[in-house]
Amino acid sequence: MSFQDRRFEPRSPANARGVVVAPGLEMPCLITDVSGAGLKVRLDRNLALPKQVQIVDIAQGVAIEAEVAWAKGQEAGFRRTGQASLRGLTPSRLAAARAAYLRAGGR
Repeated sequence: MSFQDRRFEPRSPANARGVVVAPGLEMPCLITDVSGAGLKVRLDRNLALPKQVQIVDIAQGVAIEAEVAWAKGQEAGFRRTGQASLRGLTPSRLAAARAAYLRAGGR
């Protein structure tokens, strides 16, 4: 059974600029598909990711808190664990994500 066969929610193709943020890590990415439960990204280069990351969706102005579900080459799949807006006041745990969002041109 392939990974796609195990999905419980439909996924939608996406083409959104993002930034993967974790302690000591800030890397541009492309969000290639999304569902209610997770998302898939393409990174600029192969990289060992920590288990917990924040993915900044620049166009949406949100930080998606996520766990790595799988990684293969420059692509990785994530399970959503939370989401918060990066516009206006943000929780302190999202300070690095907000800074990355602003540097990437978010408003």
